Amino acid sequence: MSETPTNTLQYRVDGRDDAPVLVMGSSLGTTWHMWDRQIPELTRDWRVVRFDLPGHGGAPAVPFTSVAELGDRLLATLDAIGVQRFGYAGCSLGGAVGLDLALRAPHRVASLALVAASPRFGSADEFRQRGVIVRTNGLEPMARAAPEQWFTSVFAGAQPAIVDWAVQMVRTTDPVCYTAACEALAGFDVREALDRITIPALVLVGSEDQVTGPAEARTLVAGIADARLAVVPGASHLAPVEQPAAVTDLLLDHFAGAAPDTSGTLTVPPLPATPVPVAQPAPADEVAAGRPDPYDKGLGLRREVLGDAHVDQALADDPDGAFQELVTRYAWGEVWSREGLDRRTRSVVTLTALIAGGHREALADHTRAALRNGLSPEELREIVLHAGVYCGFPAAESALRVVARVVAEETTPPA
Repeated sequence: MSETPTNTLQYRVDGRDDAPVLVMGSSLGTTWHMWDRQIPELTRDWRVVRFDLPGHGGAPAVPFTSVAELGDRLLATLDAIGVQRFGYAGCSLGGAVGLDLALRAPHRVASLALVAASPRFGSADEFRQRGVIVRTNGLEPMARAAPEQWFTSVFAGAQPAIVDWAVQMVRTTDPVCYTAACEALAGFDVREALDRITIPALVLVGSEDQVTGPAEARTLVAGIADARLAVVPGASHLAPVEQPAAVTDLLLDHFAGAAPDTSGTLTVPPLPATPVPVAQPAPADEVAAGRPDPYDKGLGLRREVLGDAHVDQALADDPDGAFQELVTRYAWGEVWSREGLDRRTRSVVTLTALIAGGHREALADHTRAALRNGLSPEELREIVLHAGVYCGFPAAESALRVVARVVAEETTPPA
């Protein structure tokens, strides 16, 4: 383990100094210990570098905003310890990092194993609501749900100590970093880019995985040119924990013929105090000349704040699309996207204006948006109380009912 500056990750190295390097990434809510049962076999032939997600396993709680940013931090970490080319195995969110590296830094990755991974994890709305639940209730709802999501019922009944260990991993995760990871997964979607991946890939999935199951695995295999599928019987989402021997054998077989050339000996010096530069992609909305059309930026921001379901319904309800184009381009692309106010503040202003105008349906939509933008239920009640003084008590009383209903819907953990 090492102390890490903010642009790198907490990591651990096991295995011979002169062995080729295999990097391993973990699932959201877990630590590098999820790979413990693979390490004795893997380190016979590999120098294994495992990293913790920010705020996981005692790692510095420095949130990341996207999977690409997490990938950049990993590359900076590997640069700092002298690793240029490596094999990579990642589970779930760790698998998303592998996909990102395969697309943005293919010259660094010799071979790829994607465990319980997907080109898009559920829907953006699902992950943003999960973030709202964690901000409101802490990580206890996620911890209680982890055994059912991660393990089969047979395994959970037979291995209560491992189940308890998994629950404690979630409970000790930093809530802010967990929420940021949810936002990063909400924005992750590489379905249209899979055909650009040319790295040999093993797509490994538990037969009973209800989170990212065989259907998602087959999407990866269909999209990646050099990919093969391995379904592990009797395993759910954390297949490396539930069926360690089967997963280890599959990893050994896949990486056996793909050892990267590692001339010289890998050393692990202290990480430098100054950041290691990592190439950054140019902003998507950068244009050679002229002012870019704000529509696309506005649509993306509108989806982030209000959710895909709301925006899709609004677009479907507008026969010729003219009004929705107006709203998207000017309200969201021109005003909401300005840097003069942060999103929390814009939510406060918007809620107050909607209370004053008595716009209950829009108030419900923007209450959901405010929760996603980081406002707490207590802050929402304070906004309504304050608005009552200036907008009138009847308007505030109606608003309070709307806000209370939406907060209950959005912050109640799944049964």
